[in-house]
Amino acid sequence: MKFVVSSTDLLARLQSVSRVISSKSTIPILDNFLFSLKDGYLSITASDLETSLKAGMAIENVTQEGEITVPARILVDSLKEFPEQPLEFKTNDTNTLLEITWANGNSNLPCTTAEEYPVIAALDNDSPGFFMPSSALLEGINRTLYATAEEELRPVMNGIFFDIQENELTLVASDAHKLVCYTRHDVKAGNNSSFILPKKPASILKNILSKAEQDVAIKFDSKNAYFQFESFILVCRLVEGNYPAYKSVIPKNNQNKLLINRLDILNSTRRIAVCSNQASSQVKLKLSYNQLVISAQDIDFSISANERLSCQYDGDPMEIGFKSTFLIEILSNLPYNNISLELSDPARAALILPAENTDASEEILALLMPMMVSA
Repeated sequence: MKFVVSSTDLLARLQSVSRVISSKSTIPILDNFLFSLKDGYLSITASDLETSLKAGMAIENVTQEGEITVPARILVDSLKEFPEQPLEFKTNDTNTLLEITWANGNSNLPCTTAEEYPVIAALDNDSPGFFMPSSALLEGINRTLYATAEEELRPVMNGIFFDIQENELTLVASDAHKLVCYTRHDVKAGNNSSFILPKKPASILKNILSKAEQDVAIKFDSKNAYFQFESFILVCRLVEGNYPAYKSVIPKNNQNKLLINRLDILNSTRRIAVCSNQASSQVKLKLSYNQLVISAQDIDFSISANERLSCQYDGDPMEIGFKSTFLIEILSNLPYNNISLELSDPARAALILPAENTDASEEILALLMPMMVSA
């Protein structure tokens, strides 16, 4: 293999792909990148067996094609130190040594043949699929990823559930304390289906989608999902199992509605939560006519705080408790200026919705379970 490539262009793709590599890989070759150069196109692959990411780039100056694997960490660390300049990559006859040459120097890295590198899982030709704007997928992951769980006993809760309907797509995440649904009405999948995307590939997509402009092609079968856009292809193993019936836990008859500025209640909750009990992190919301009082206390350390906010509320007087960290997470991840907090009673889940519909193509709904208010 012998070719010349821009140092910054190559580094950008290596850094994106390197997010897949596990820090504790059980198979040594998975610490390497797979370089495959064919027909003037260089494909760079990284894998941890569960998730594989491939990035590609056109190479104009190619002397010899081929396939090798290269140690990922040392290659990325090396290229970080280069300003923009052409680099020549050349392997020896046995593909055991890679020489990198630049204007006034060179380095040698070990490399291996590509025979032992794992093959990326292939999908069936008749696997269902659809397209969606990269910005819509990025927004959906941003609005739901934080609500996923970390549970060994219920792995289905550790990912984002893609609920695909004929004329809409809903991304769902929940840890049993909070639930977030992000729905797109501009995604036409054509048929009803679903899958659960694990947290790691979702995080990788979140990072690389921020610079993408093309639509994302999504295909999946019972075991794997496939995301392709621009020069990237991500293939990941899906979470097996049935996702809980999330629609059944969303209350339909919360009559008490609080309308308030999102940043006002968010910043107030952050200030008051400092004085909450460290074990429970509980904050209390006391609602009365057009007034909200947020309070917290830690009896053990004789500290307390409360703050009064103006709002629109014409429901039943109520005092309800929430875990402040969950409430802050939800409020921080909603993009709206004003929100509606819909309540039934202090023992039932609260809905957090936008106060007004700002975008007809999307809907965001958050559900938060209350805590028992201590005396």
